[in-house]
Formats: sequence, C-alpha cells, structure tokens
Amino acid sequence: METQNYANHKRYVPMFHFVLFGVIIVTVIGSFINLFESFGDHERLYNASLIAVISLCMLRMFFFLRNFVTRVQDRAIRAEENLRHFAMTGKLFDPKLTMPQILALRFASDEEYLDLLKRAIAENLSNKQIKQAVKNWRADHHRV
Repeated sequence: METQNYANHKRYVPMFHFVLFGVIIVTVIGSFINLFESFGDHERLYNASLIAVISLCMLRMFFFLRNFVTRVQDRAIRAEENLRHFAMTGKLFDPKLTMPQILALRFASDEEYLDLLKRAIAENLSNKQIKQAVKNWRADHHRV
C-alpha cells in the first residue's frame, strides 16, 4: 500500500463517487426530460412525475448516505483521539478544539501531536493547515 501523506490522503471509491453518482445524475436528467415531454399526455404525466420524484430522492439519498457515514466516523475518530490525548496527558481534550481540527490531528505522529495540538488551539489552525504542518504522517486507511 502506498505511503499516505497530505497529497494522497483523500480516499475515493470509484464505483460510488463517480459511477453511481454519474448514473444518478443521468437518471435525474432523463426523468425531467421525460416529465417535460409528457406534459401534453395525461396518461404519461403521472408516471413521469413519479419517476422524476424518485430520481430526485435517489440524488438526495446519495448525499445523505455519504454524510451519515462520515458523521459516524467523525464521532469514532473524536473518541479515539480523545483517548490518545488522555493516554499522553492524563487530560481530556481542550473544549476549544473543533471537530475539523481533531480530524486533522489524527494524522500527526505521537512525537509531534501535543505541540501541534497546542499550536492548533493557540493559532486557531484550520484542518488544512494542521495536515500541512504534520511532518511524520500517521496514516488512516480505514476512513471512507
């Protein structure tokens, strides 16, 4: 497996992010073309409108599914990182830390973790700035 770093840490699942999303977009476009073409034909209008509504529901569900999965993973990562911080310091996270900062700090090695955490709070670093500041990348191959 390739060594993970800032440049390649984002993970895409091609069948989900590209193929499924593309199929849903084509379905939405096709369903609306069908709907507009059936405005004069009352026999087709009901079916065409149902297909259009279902295709919009599929598109919305695509985004909800992605959001739900990442929110659950965020909670797990916050718990893991809070335990990691507690093991190093005997204290829980500073409440000033934001979720994006916590998610970014998980990539920091143990040697640089505490210093980077203090910097993140003091300088209000963004998740991107934190990730770019990491020198010894701690890979996370389980995030989707």
